[in-house]
Amino acid sequence: MTKIGKGIIAALVLGILAAGLSGCKKEGPMERTGKEIDKAVDKAGQQLEKAGQQIQDAAKDAKK
Repeated sequence: MTKIGKGIIAALVLGILAAGLSGCKKEGPMERTGKEIDKAVDKAGQQLEKAGQQIQDAAKDAKK
């Protein structure tokens, strides 16, 4: 491939990357909603783990 061809390809790749990154600066309502859902799922998972641990502890105490 010639130098000109490589230069054109490099310029196109850099242009695409720049356009993609500039479009990601502003967080939209769907992204915020998604983050809130993620937080809620994480919190629920932590509560389930805590409840499971308490059940296991209670079962161990009942065996004694």
